[in-house]
Amino acid sequence: MSQFVHYDDLKDASVFITGGGSGIGAYLTEGFVAQGAKVAFVQRSDSTAFCDEIEERHGARPLFIPCDVTDIPALTRAIGQAAETHGPVSVLVNNAANDKRHSTEEVTEEFWDWAQAINLKAYFFACQAVLEGMKKAGGGSIINFTSISYMMGNAGYPAYTTANSGINGMTRSLAREFGRDGIRVNALAPGWVLTEKQLEKWTTPEALAAHMDRMCLKEHLKPEDIVGPTLFLASRTSGAMTGQALVVDGGVVVTG
Repeated sequence: MSQFVHYDDLKDASVFITGGGSGIGAYLTEGFVAQGAKVAFVQRSDSTAFCDEIEERHGARPLFIPCDVTDIPALTRAIGQAAETHGPVSVLVNNAANDKRHSTEEVTEEFWDWAQAINLKAYFFACQAVLEGMKKAGGGSIINFTSISYMMGNAGYPAYTTANSGINGMTRSLAREFGRDGIRVNALAPGWVLTEKQLEKWTTPEALAAHMDRMCLKEHLKPEDIVGPTLFLASRTSGAMTGQALVVDGGVVVTG
């Protein structure tokens, strides 16, 4: 993690990350720990071994709280636990998501509700849960992970792309609402990041080649490519940015 810019204002910051024990989230957790931040994260699976590795590498241990983010009372309690341990959350990273592939024909009401619960509903209630603490602290930064999938009009996961689009609408509205209290709310939209899960479940040589054809920068994204932009949005270096969607995709979509 030494390749990233060091942001002095992130030292001792109270950071809360959803899904911070695997995939992109694990890299985010380590990235913030390397900045000297006090990091708490939730994850459904046991992340004790991951925390052991982080402590060995950095001399600081993140706080792992077992939690399914679709259980809103449990998520709210986890944020409260993080605040009690590290102080009021000053940086919230809504990262947990599930892009399970599906067609419109096979979607049931139960599946739709589950997809929105993990990919959108949990984001809103996490924002709600940190609001009072950020107000009292005089500000904070909220980073909502979305993706470029809805910008591309991708087929194959309509419930997921619907939630992604909703995240951007929510981000803009909350930025307007929270701004008077010095709280910034931005979205971060990664492209296709080749995590272990993506490589195992959905990558094929044909799909990778087709995606590469659309990229300006001819190198597939790795999880560590998302850490630097997240740290930037968390830091006061981006203090004049709010209500924005930062795209990090190697040049697949061109915004503006």
